[in-house]
Amino acid sequence: MDDKIFEKVKRYADKHRMIAPGDTVVAGVSGGADSVCLFLMLCELAEEIDFHLAVVHVNHKIRPEAAADAAYVEELCKSRNIPFILEEKDVKEYAREKHLSEEEAGREVRYQAFEEALGKYGSCSGEKEGQGRIAVAHNANDRAETMLFHLFRGTGLTGAGGIRAVRGHIVRPLLCLRREEIEEYLGKKGVFFCIDRTNLEDTYTRNRIRNHILPFAEKEICAGAIDHMCRAGDLFLEADAYIRGQAEKACRSCIVREGGEEIVLDTEKLGKEEPFIRKQVFLQCLERLAEGRRDITSSHMESLEDLLGKKESKQVFMPCGLRAKKECGHLALYREGKPNGGGGGVPLPEIRIKWRDLPGQSQEFDIPCLGRVEFAVFHKEEISFFYNKSEIIPEKTYTKWLDYDRITKSLVFRTRETGDYLTINKELSKKKLKDYMIERKIPKSDRGNLYILADGSHIIWVPGHRISEYYKITGETKHILRVQLRGGL
Repeated sequence: MDDKIFEKVKRYADKHRMIAPGDTVVAGVSGGADSVCLFLMLCELAEEIDFHLAVVHVNHKIRPEAAADAAYVEELCKSRNIPFILEEKDVKEYAREKHLSEEEAGREVRYQAFEEALGKYGSCSGEKEGQGRIAVAHNANDRAETMLFHLFRGTGLTGAGGIRAVRGHIVRPLLCLRREEIEEYLGKKGVFFCIDRTNLEDTYTRNRIRNHILPFAEKEICAGAIDHMCRAGDLFLEADAYIRGQAEKACRSCIVREGGEEIVLDTEKLGKEEPFIRKQVFLQCLERLAEGRRDITSSHMESLEDLLGKKESKQVFMPCGLRAKKECGHLALYREGKPNGGGGGVPLPEIRIKWRDLPGQSQEFDIPCLGRVEFAVFHKEEISFFYNKSEIIPEKTYTKWLDYDRITKSLVFRTRETGDYLTINKELSKKKLKDYMIERKIPKSDRGNLYILADGSHIIWVPGHRISEYYKITGETKHILRVQLRGGL
């Protein structure tokens, strides 16, 4: 039995490439059955694989017997000549300071201690031989508990897969063993382990799943329920990995700008993706900006789907201080207070279109928030569109045809300025740009970031909205300016 259990763990560790010769492994050992089993397995594996092992024990200062547990783990390490590190932290106080539950605080404290020890005993570069690893003692029961916990609270494929065998430099060699296998293994070895009485209480949701739901499932539904759940978890994680890979490809295709606090997506390309992949693209972008998935839910993906379907400029609030805004063929995800949010960021540059008298030629300019814009001037008789009213403007572009000869000053793409106005009818009545933006319900936070095409203070075109009546083509037009938005930044 002993050899079979060890071989099972060894095969599992090999399959997931958990530990290699020359690695440094820091193991979290509480003194409970799972962690003592992990300690014994790692000691045995170290003889075969030749890696460096150190143990960290964290005293949470919650239970009266915590000091005795620490002393036991220290003796266990001395018996095998394994370096022992004791960390003591008042978890209750830490939880109060950080506004966390004791369960969350304990986890944070433990992993901080593991990382610090790894920094002392090895490297976690993840790139070369001699990597640093953190080994923790989660088992198959823990994985099943986590799967149910996530499913009950709402989750996707990632959460439904439960605990991973390897996450970064954190490895879980015992994830292939059920709790009863671990306790039977220790019994056969005659090895003592500590019992944390709080695990038997129903204080936490996970404890209720552990103490009531899983035993009921194993006894009343299927004796192999935990094993079946773990196999299903593997399938969920495989599917999740594939979908994330497809979403990463879609991300690369759809992202037109990414930097620091902002990601801008091409809405046309996004719209061609399958809905599920689109949501994964949104999720990956939000994860990058929020530096994690905490507080991001399926409802936020649905909000972004709805936003993508809107024709007019709109914005929605996201978690972690993020916002999403759709305009001019792009969907921007950004932090509040950044330039796209109208929050006093770096002033947006003015783009001067420096050319005249170039009939038949064209030039392209990159315009922030709009993309690549082509300008071309033609003689009136060259434009078949002018005579053939049935001709369709090519798809995937946003094209305006203007009377070039009416442009009297420099042609500029810029943000709004005091004194800007449009002409709004054939009588050439003027309207302040500010009043026009209010009438069109353009959000106040967006107005300062909206690029407009101007001839001095006279606004030629408000992209996504209208052109000034004064610059429209008439029967007297001799030269035509074509302004064509091609998309992409």
